[in-house]
Amino acid sequence: MGNAYEIYALRYATMSPRTPHLNFLVPDPHETTAQDLDYFVWLIRGGGRDILVDTGFNAEEAKARSRKLTLNPVDALAGFGVGVEAIRDVIVTHLHYDHAGNLDRFPNARFHLQEREMSYATGRCMCNGLLRHPFSVEHVTTMVRHVYGERVTFHSGEGEVAPGVTVHRVGGHSDGLQVVRVETARGPVVLASDAAHYYANLHKRSPFPIVYNVGDMAQGWETVERLAGHPDRFIPGHDPIVSEIYPRASDKVDAFALHLAPSRSFAK
Repeated sequence: MGNAYEIYALRYATMSPRTPHLNFLVPDPHETTAQDLDYFVWLIRGGGRDILVDTGFNAEEAKARSRKLTLNPVDALAGFGVGVEAIRDVIVTHLHYDHAGNLDRFPNARFHLQEREMSYATGRCMCNGLLRHPFSVEHVTTMVRHVYGERVTFHSGEGEVAPGVTVHRVGGHSDGLQVVRVETARGPVVLASDAAHYYANLHKRSPFPIVYNVGDMAQGWETVERLAGHPDRFIPGHDPIVSEIYPRASDKVDAFALHLAPSRSFAK
């Protein structure tokens, strides 16, 4: 394999408890178990480069939304031995507050974004409070400033960030949501971000309640499965199970090695 990358999930916050109606558009009426929701950013390492997927949120946003921030994702990266100056490419899966904060903290980075996401986050849908709620106007305007500073690479559908690292628009949760396919030693791993918050969203074909287009979300699950090629090679965006089945990769921060095989398989 020409390009085999390492991938690390860095957990920076947790929200609990969340009852099923918060995690599934049509929850199973027999399911009453509460489940935590974890917040991650993802670091792709290989070929002499560090690529960051999403940038999390900061203390100010955590306070505004009553979220408990364990540590800023930038500090999580530092604890993992990666300085912000070393990050040359940042893939922003979508512009929701918990994926597109801290955009001002990466001075040498180029930002990779779907063209449709920029249009969505600055267009007429943002006149609707329900659709607007997951966005922060500060984050979106920071990205606009990066556009004017010629620091954004727009992708339309599929695109390549580096050899063996590709992005693919799936939409659904947000109109320009993109997933990231990464070549690793165990085969292609797909960072699904919010195409599936939990494994169960995809496994049960049950949408997360924050959704722009249910049809696109359903089709996105098919795309994620096709790109991954195996049930154990897709990584949901917020599932605590990830931290349970993947090996710890640091004693300083909550980091988990996704390029290694999980301790539990989802293959039937």
